[in-house]
Amino acid sequence: MSPTTSADRAGFAHDPAPRLRACFAAIAAGPMAGLPLCNPALEVAAIGFRPWQGEWLGALLTPWSLSLVLIPGGGGVFRPLAADERQCWTFPSGEYAFLGNSEPEIGPYQMCSLYSPVFEFESQADAEAVAHAALDALFVAADGASEADAAAEQARLQGESVAAAPVSRRDFLRGGLLLRGRG
Repeated sequence: MSPTTSADRAGFAHDPAPRLRACFAAIAAGPMAGLPLCNPALEVAAIGFRPWQGEWLGALLTPWSLSLVLIPGGGGVFRPLAADERQCWTFPSGEYAFLGNSEPEIGPYQMCSLYSPVFEFESQADAEAVAHAALDALFVAADGASEADAAAEQARLQGESVAAAPVSRRDFLRGGLLLRGRG
């Protein structure tokens, strides 16, 4: 593992996506440049990073892979792992194993591979759309309910206002506010 930095100990207070993207763009332009496992239609992108359980969750697209990524955010849940170690994380959609990794520019992080290599993607837009869909799918329970649906139902069962439960942009646009009053 790399030397410990202040970001490792406290986590990233702000979105780590720019640093992650810069780190992997340098790898893509350096040691990975021109390798046959790279899809020339793709470039490095750090996609959809958001706070989750006090840590940072997003996707990393490179010309050689598409992975979910967890980066410490100071929430105390993340733990650095060696490259051969796994940690299982539970999302509404199920449990997923993430492998440990570290880069000097960003410190420790964990990855869950979705595609490697990534030749099935014809364009950057296609690959990024799959990354967004994968991130969204993590938060949909096996029964199809989103976290917002579950929070609204829990509030209703406890006799609280369902309007006080959080509403995602997606649920709002799908009419989630109108559907909450039913039940």
